[in-house]
Amino acid sequence: MSRIHYSTHRVASRVCKRWRDLLRSRDFYYLRKQTKKTHKAACLVQSLPAQTGADGKPVRSQSYGVSVYDPVSGTWNRVEPVPKYPDGLPFFCQVTSSEGKIVVMGGWDPASYDPVCHVFVYEFTTRRWRQGKDMPRNMSFFASGELNGRIIVAGGHDESKNALNSAWMYDVDRDEWTELTRMSQERDECEGVVIGSQFMVVSGYKTESQGGFEGSAELYELGTGEWRRVEDTWRVGECPRGCAGLGKEGKLFCWGEFDSGIRVGTCGVQGGEWTFVCGSSYQGGPQGFYLVEGQNSKLKRIDVPNEFSGFVQSGCCVEI
Repeated sequence: MSRIHYSTHRVASRVCKRWRDLLRSRDFYYLRKQTKKTHKAACLVQSLPAQTGADGKPVRSQSYGVSVYDPVSGTWNRVEPVPKYPDGLPFFCQVTSSEGKIVVMGGWDPASYDPVCHVFVYEFTTRRWRQGKDMPRNMSFFASGELNGRIIVAGGHDESKNALNSAWMYDVDRDEWTELTRMSQERDECEGVVIGSQFMVVSGYKTESQGGFEGSAELYELGTGEWRRVEDTWRVGECPRGCAGLGKEGKLFCWGEFDSGIRVGTCGVQGGEWTFVCGSSYQGGPQGFYLVEGQNSKLKRIDVPNEFSGFVQSGCCVEI
């Protein structure tokens, strides 16, 4: 059963309860991963095509959904809408993955623009969303990433725009949140990068220095449960959101500086042997979509259907 393609899991899970429980189990996922039967794809929070009325005018404001790009087959798909937000995801929500699942957290309510603490988990086996336990507080623009199947969120700001130094860990399987040791300082609009068994919170700024992005970062080691401050990891004054990449020697760089065609609104998703990158050459310009394969450091343009050509707000790699 570990050899069957993930796209057939939904049908296979309907055979009986035992098959369903097996296909959704953590042990089965790691067996597939160990035998190299999993499949990596880029998961993107992307703007949806505008809907217009009979007069040609837009019938709703900008909205976002979850798109999935498979770099092996070159296919694009869109995940079903979250039932609580059928017309579009919360603005600026964070997306990450855990053991083959997509996890969407936080953001702003698309109708009221109020910050939300909702958590939604998408199961590829059943192709359905379930609502997880809310985040411990309303947070926006925080860093997130996965370590050993658990999701870490750190920094960001609260509903009053106060920058945060708090950090939390979410166990998707148990649907539980655990508070972690706080970082050494507040970090709003920071970026999360996973390096081996460490989670790095890159840059960000304090409440009193709005937009003054710092060059430092903080490393969380899963074994010790402590944060370690690291200086001179990012260019001072530069926003790291979505564009932070990890180089050959473990050094960070900005994908926006990689090529002039992706210098604005850059988003990079690293998937091991490949990296998905998108962006524009100027503000408001058309989106360009590319793959960087291996270590050849060359952008290879991707042909994208019109319905998937919208702006990418954020993304992550999901191993299904």
